[in-house]
Amino acid sequence: MRSLWLINLILVVGTTTLAAQEQAGEMVEWRYVGADQAASKYSPIADINSTNVSQLAIAWTWEPNEFPNQEFGTRPGSFEATALMIDNIIYVATMYTRVVALDAETGEELWAFDPEAYRTGPRGAGPGGFKHRGVAVWGSGDDMRVFINSRDRLHAVSAVNGTPLTSFGNDGHVVLTDGFPNPVTRDEFDQTSPPVIFDDLVIVGSRVPDRVQHRFDTPGSIQAFDVHTGERRWVFYTVPQSNDAFGADTWQDGSWRFTGHANVWGLMSLDEQRGLLYVPTSTPSSDFWGGRRLGANLFAESLVALDAKTGERQWHFQTVHHGLWDYDLTSAPNLMTLEVDGRSIDAVAEVSKQGFTYVFDRVTGEPVWPIEERPVNTETDVPDEVPYPTQPFPTKPPPFAGQGVTLADANDLTPEVHRLALEQLRTYRLGPLFTPPSQQGTLQRPRVDGGANWGGAALDPASNWLYVRTSEGTSPNQVCAIDPNVPDVDVPYTNNCPRGGSAGIFRGLNGYIPAERSPLGPIPLIKPPYAKLVAIDLNAGEIAWSVPFGEGSRIVRNHPLLREADLPDRLGTPGANGPMATGGDLVFLGGGEPFLYAFDAATGREVTRLPTEFRTSGNPMTYRSRAGQQFILIATGAGPDASLVAFALPAP
Repeated sequence: MRSLWLINLILVVGTTTLAAQEQAGEMVEWRYVGADQAASKYSPIADINSTNVSQLAIAWTWEPNEFPNQEFGTRPGSFEATALMIDNIIYVATMYTRVVALDAETGEELWAFDPEAYRTGPRGAGPGGFKHRGVAVWGSGDDMRVFINSRDRLHAVSAVNGTPLTSFGNDGHVVLTDGFPNPVTRDEFDQTSPPVIFDDLVIVGSRVPDRVQHRFDTPGSIQAFDVHTGERRWVFYTVPQSNDAFGADTWQDGSWRFTGHANVWGLMSLDEQRGLLYVPTSTPSSDFWGGRRLGANLFAESLVALDAKTGERQWHFQTVHHGLWDYDLTSAPNLMTLEVDGRSIDAVAEVSKQGFTYVFDRVTGEPVWPIEERPVNTETDVPDEVPYPTQPFPTKPPPFAGQGVTLADANDLTPEVHRLALEQLRTYRLGPLFTPPSQQGTLQRPRVDGGANWGGAALDPASNWLYVRTSEGTSPNQVCAIDPNVPDVDVPYTNNCPRGGSAGIFRGLNGYIPAERSPLGPIPLIKPPYAKLVAIDLNAGEIAWSVPFGEGSRIVRNHPLLREADLPDRLGTPGANGPMATGGDLVFLGGGEPFLYAFDAATGREVTRLPTEFRTSGNPMTYRSRAGQQFILIATGAGPDASLVAFALPAP
């Protein structure tokens, strides 16, 4: 099986570097946020395996030490970065988008670069505060460059000492919003995912936060810059920018002219050998009301394959037409070579918030298994809204998350909880996946941040099993007339309502409406589990196994209504971060709890859990240092209570 892995690695990644490194005791790097440009989130190192993983202990920690800034009204959010390890040095992004280099053996800080992003103010940074998920590195030796896309700027610094490379752009940075078709202020623009490196290009996505909902918002974009000079080589807008552009006819009444977003805020992937860039896109503005943008709305909520050298579209597939549910594509597409019915297929798989896995021939864009356009419920009481009549449903693999809500889903942990859950469910509009928002409030499942989120999936190339963590809860989707006092919004209808997904993000501002609470308080209205770890056999297009993930919220477990209940060991802990697979036949995963979990890759059995001081918040990574020791790193915590934690086996 490992020989098959080597073949796949060469085909997918276009390099034999890892294969050459994987000799006992030799250094093994983690050069990209996703391990490789194919986003496998896999390492061949097997030093840590099921026989010894429970012996892991914390080898070192490093703390960002970032605090709220009173002068600029900014605060650091969740620490979600995945570190890189190149030539025995760790490169990591902090919440405030500082770039920090650490010694891979000890965690000692070697240098730091601070773009002072906190000076841009809180607007646009998201309700949870500042966050960033990693950096990109180009080159080698004295000419190795580290790139960080911080708010509206892309910075290039020396990997040797962290000093800005003044030959890049304007004294070491370029302004990402220059030349955009619709203006966007610096404090409205944000970046959370790292760039992609291809040849002499550094490629970045875009993010205008969802709560900024202006007519003539700027559209989502992918831009490529020369790694040496910072010259912009190409740009692709996710909303067509002329009447004769491909996809413009999917925006009725020329609404492409003034509709923005369809961001590329998630992680991208790259087929280096072919020069194909795979781009997941999000919902256009506004997320839950589309009365000003009728039609299918290309290239929103789509997987788009671009020529990485030119930015020209090669193919696309739209996973949600006329999105009204905030079902962004956010995770890095996984590249692999499948064996399906005797055929070898170079494929790309995209896991989604709605719990689907879309699998395509990554060259042609043809689905590996049929994806059917099926009629969906279009009844709505929302003014001016016209939901799209069909949506795409993959026939294989099966959904990895629960979809839709009925009364049969009511939480039944106790008879009293069941009674209250039924009572509350009857106050919502219920229905299958893609039931439209309503003025009453539609209960949608998966929730807006459910299914698979930015953490994405991990792939074991030896088996072509895909591992994905899924959040299983619900969220209300209510649309109402906008309060004229709400800032940043000039659409007539919004979900800034008592039962709307955005109700809580305007806290402290005029027009804030507190979220309506269930009589159950924090107890979910539906049955557990509320998170799962799922293994998908992509050669067969089937679910290999599915297990609950996480003990669940202590607030829920200790609730007065549940104190005497015989609760399952694993209620499930929702979250956005994802797993890592290793040659030790283990899947590592954290999220929502102060533990790093290790699961048996073949069965889903929990092998061990390793305590951390703070909840685990990033995707794990692993490397073997120059001294021959395997480490596992994961970001934990948020704000001042955050740390990068390195686990290793005890010294012999």
